[in-house]
Amino acid sequence: MDGNLFTSHLLDWYDANGRDLPWRREPNPYRVWISEIMAQQTQLDRVVGYFDRWMARYPDLQSLALAREEDVLKLWEGLGYYSRARNILKSASVLAHAHGCVFPSDPIAIRALPGVGAYTAGAVASIAFGLCEPAVDANVLRVFARLLDLDAPVAETGVRQTVERTVRALIPEDRPGDFNQALMELGALVCAKRPRCGECPVRAHCLAHARGVADSRPVLPPSRKAIRIEMATGVLVRHGRVLIQKRRPGDVWPGLWEFPGGCVEPGETPRQALAREFREEVELVVEPVEKITVVAYSYTRYRVTMHCYRCRLTGDAEPVPVFNEAAEGGFVLPAQLAEYAFPAGHRRLIEFMERDARAAGWFDAGRHD
Repeated sequence: MDGNLFTSHLLDWYDANGRDLPWRREPNPYRVWISEIMAQQTQLDRVVGYFDRWMARYPDLQSLALAREEDVLKLWEGLGYYSRARNILKSASVLAHAHGCVFPSDPIAIRALPGVGAYTAGAVASIAFGLCEPAVDANVLRVFARLLDLDAPVAETGVRQTVERTVRALIPEDRPGDFNQALMELGALVCAKRPRCGECPVRAHCLAHARGVADSRPVLPPSRKAIRIEMATGVLVRHGRVLIQKRRPGDVWPGLWEFPGGCVEPGETPRQALAREFREEVELVVEPVEKITVVAYSYTRYRVTMHCYRCRLTGDAEPVPVFNEAAEGGFVLPAQLAEYAFPAGHRRLIEFMERDARAAGWFDAGRHD
């Protein structure tokens, strides 16, 4: 590979085809860092709206360092992988106390921040500080698996190290950030899972294209079998208010809010599981009276089917929930649900109820329960 010619072809293509993204217009370290964390496992087109809302709320490190976790999680709602948002907050605290709210330019110091890996550190160092550091993400791995015709899975440490060495050797001193972004853009727009080799500006340098094997690169590891889970959750309305609870630290989705419920155990129906979960979680005896919907969603390897019911209390006693498996909880007005951060499945249930003509009747009836 002629490195100079490759770099020239790539950057010419990027100059003509790179997307106009808000963090590229003003690539200061804070904005680049937030955009890169948001873009992990998320399409850039989706990131733009979240990024703009984030910057309107937290335009700099100083404002972020003062943020409450509850507010950050709500702003992050829908992006998933909420540990990323928590690590942003932890990093903001480190940057405030150890660096005086000044983002460090040293790649080692950037790499030491919570939730920052080699890729993110390289991206911030090259884009924001103009340092010749590689930024190798899934897109770049795919590009070089084809350019070099690598016949080993890209997940292997040795393959990543080979790609990082190759990228480092190619980075031009005058445009390191643009070079890294050009590689990522090439992987996203052209050298995608289904390569469009006819549109590729560097196909003359690509061994896999020359050998006719671009469609079989990169080599992927065997896929892991999905784990299927059946769950039940309940909407309990009392005096026009809905019962919700906040997940504990260390749980799945810590700090997010949810309606009570849990997994359907072997031999149970979803209704039976829901009644049991209410007894165990909040010490309330309820009866599922109406199925609202079924929500299907995924996270990591899990494929969840969540049966959603409207519930009512049995007996006449005033409910006093005891939150045995939550950090806190209580009854809130339906309109207040928008103020809390929920996992994707529960947020989809809320959105369904907002569209469902039955919901007004449920909440009105609940005023008299």
